[in-house]
Amino acid sequence: QVQLVESGGGSVQPGGSLRVSCAASGMIFRFYPMAWYRQAPGKQRELVAEITASSNTNYADSVKGRFTISRDNAKDTVDLQMNSLKPEDTAVYYCHAPRQAAWGQGTQVTVSS
Repeated sequence: QVQLVESGGGSVQPGGSLRVSCAASGMIFRFYPMAWYRQAPGKQRELVAEITASSNTNYADSVKGRFTISRDNAKDTVDLQMNSLKPEDTAVYYCHAPRQAAWGQGTQVTVSS
């Protein structure tokens, strides 16, 4: 079965940077789109960024110009580089394989002074 394992969350001050990574297994990674979602306390889970098999990308308006999604098909990983972080970026970040309906366990990102 498909397994997605996130890593790299943590705490950072406003304006700082973090990178979260997702390692996939149980799927032919290079053929499929991947995505990052996030869920803040008391809010619905929302799409942050997505990347197609051919590495076309799409971002939520709230993160455009600050976040970058990328994939490494040799390592079966998808990363999210987050720059200029704001307190409102605080959430649990989830890796998602939409065609497989698979989710990772989530990694906490906290932006606070």
